[in-house]
Amino acid sequence: MVLPSPTPADAPRNRASGELRASFACVGGRTQVSRAYEAGGLRLRFPTVHPGLHPGCEAVMINTGGGMVGGDTARLAFALEPNAAVTLTTQSAEKIYRSTGGATTRVDVALTLGPGAHGEWLPQETILFDAVRFNRRLEVDMAADATLLLAEAVVFGRLAMGEAVRTGSFGDRWSVRRDGTLVFAEAVRIEEAIGDQLDSPALGAGARACATLLLVAPDAERRLDEARAVVEACGCPVGVSAWNGILTARLLSPSPERVRGAIVGLLAALRGRAAPRVWQ
Repeated sequence: MVLPSPTPADAPRNRASGELRASFACVGGRTQVSRAYEAGGLRLRFPTVHPGLHPGCEAVMINTGGGMVGGDTARLAFALEPNAAVTLTTQSAEKIYRSTGGATTRVDVALTLGPGAHGEWLPQETILFDAVRFNRRLEVDMAADATLLLAEAVVFGRLAMGEAVRTGSFGDRWSVRRDGTLVFAEAVRIEEAIGDQLDSPALGAGARACATLLLVAPDAERRLDEARAVVEACGCPVGVSAWNGILTARLLSPSPERVRGAIVGLLAALRGRAAPRVWQ
């Protein structure tokens, strides 16, 4: 008896499972890596940071697989000990490819910031492909006097190549606890006809890129006017607000380039220096 050849949906697939864990300590006024662990296709690199420009540590995450597909998982956990200053970023934009067979790509991020720590989570854009199934979760546990700066941008399709996202599933959950108290939480979920929903005036009004910037710091509310001044000329819909030691900016645009430009401007203003060098 001759068995039929397996269809693409039935054929076995290799699922990539990657993990990064690292701890950072402040020693003699400088931040350095105290422990690091890499697994799967994920790598962590530490480019030299000029000591006169920034006393912290810059950590660059690299996915050697060149992207993620349905069923792939990534677990990222970083701990900043007291007074450590760390910028976490990515070598390039992360591509989340289409899912075959309905499997979901998952990314879980956990950040822990000790007393006096200064943490920055600044990955470059996440690019979603058509028929994607992608869930991301980001959880932060920070001390009362720690400072946190987050920026995440999502692009729906490689627009420069004429590719569009028509269907799929995208879920994104954030939670931030300061001194054990939940101070920021949100969940975003778009399913099925993603393109049609993004065209809806009530949701995206034709947007194909979005971004959220979040600053949790003792002086966050005093930075509100400064942040609004930066985004006034960005050329895309944006809202900036601040309350209870939190500042947030949200951006939408049909143009990923305009969203990126606005984020770069905000980072320069809020950090007091340019975006991470790998962004250039």
